[in-house]
Amino acid sequence: MRASIRDELVQRATQVFYQRGFHATGMDTLVAETGVSKTAMYKHFRTKDDLILAVLRFRDETLRNWLFRRMEELGQTPESQLLALFDALDEWIKGPGFQGCLFIKASSEFQDAEHPIYLQSAEHKRLLRRHFRALATTAGVENADLLANQLLLLKEGAIVSAHMKTTQYPAEEARQAAGALLSIALRK
Repeated sequence: MRASIRDELVQRATQVFYQRGFHATGMDTLVAETGVSKTAMYKHFRTKDDLILAVLRFRDETLRNWLFRRMEELGQTPESQLLALFDALDEWIKGPGFQGCLFIKASSEFQDAEHPIYLQSAEHKRLLRRHFRALATTAGVENADLLANQLLLLKEGAIVSAHMKTTQYPAEEARQAAGALLSIALRK
């Protein structure tokens, strides 16, 4: 089944925003890059912010589905799935077209903590943290909140380090740190 024009527009706009940024990409650029007329674009999205929100929702859903599925494929237990987070992250970082995190980019361009785009970006991180917490709880970690926070910090740091090329093996190094934290958390 063919995707709707709206869905195709969101998918194409995701790539354009990911490569060029949000403020740097005007509606004329989106029209040129997506192949969708301005009339059709405004038929589906009243404003550029509405399109950005749709892009972030799409990216959140596709990224989380991929990440959680890969974690399950790479790890058989909750503990191994928590570490597999960094193996999946490594795949993404080393894959074609990696240019950092779209949600970090969005929140840095829309810094008002009450702006819907900032809130949508923060929600993505909260959903990741909630999944990490659920796995940590299932693994028997007493302070699952703390471990989930620590894993999210390591994940985000690895993404930024990879994007800025501050270390050669960001996901592997983050995985080592996560393994140490997980070992400590399971001993308590």
